[in-house]
Amino acid sequence: MFTCNLCPRKCNTQRKALADSGKGFCNMGEAPVIARADLHFWEEPPISGDRGSGTVFFTGCNLQCVYCQNNKISRGKFGKEITVEELKAIYKELITRGAHNINLVTATHFANAVIKSLDEPLPVPVVYNCGGYESLDTLKALEGKISIYLPDMKYADNSLAIKYSKAPSYFETAEKAILEMYRQTGDYVIDDNGIMQSGVIIRHLILPNHLENTKRVIDWMKSTFKGGQVMFSLMSQFTPVEGCEEPSLNRRLTQAEYDEIEDYLFASGIEDGFMQELSSAKEEYIPPFNLGEEL
Repeated sequence: MFTCNLCPRKCNTQRKALADSGKGFCNMGEAPVIARADLHFWEEPPISGDRGSGTVFFTGCNLQCVYCQNNKISRGKFGKEITVEELKAIYKELITRGAHNINLVTATHFANAVIKSLDEPLPVPVVYNCGGYESLDTLKALEGKISIYLPDMKYADNSLAIKYSKAPSYFETAEKAILEMYRQTGDYVIDDNGIMQSGVIIRHLILPNHLENTKRVIDWMKSTFKGGQVMFSLMSQFTPVEGCEEPSLNRRLTQAEYDEIEDYLFASGIEDGFMQELSSAKEEYIPPFNLGEEL
């Protein structure tokens, strides 16, 4: 049991077993809970490579966005409770199967367990895949254990962050977190095989009807980082989810919206990174959550 202040929400709640969860924002207990662990081929090319990223999806989240494609696990508590030793065994199995890296998805609320699971260096890079709403104290506790940070910069507009993710001061919080991530890793490094070994990739999901938010994120990227420092991944895969009651989020991006953002990105001069094709907005890009039963 511990008093949890792992994320910027500073819930200060007692987290015990899964059965005792529900008081903190993430609604999770102390022991790590996972919903899937497998080779994943749908990350950015230098993360997935040709053999896949060894991805562990953790249950629960400190954002719980209304449009989350993984809402079955981010809000639904779907998953299997495991021990730190079992988590280590999962890493080993994924590496044995050829994973280019170990990719920890929404692990912030289980950071204590993650730190223990990485007490011995792994032979592949460790990726910390998160929503960007991170505590500096938690990130500093992870220093030296994480090779690659893969954060979102979801919002430059804090009114959208409050409306869609109940995340006050999201932009300022994510900005400080990303700068700390870059401080830890330095400029990104990609090996001769095109696989990322260290660095930061900043993701942003374009939301329909909110292009100004995306343009402001692009402006921030341009003004904050120079070429060769970090990579930028602009994602067009937004897919409406069942149960989302926000009228502005009830459709995919239009071709006109996509073209407008593509032109804006091109005009910005940002060259380090990726932009998804509009065809990426498909339900099949949502992974099946099966509690890691294939391991």
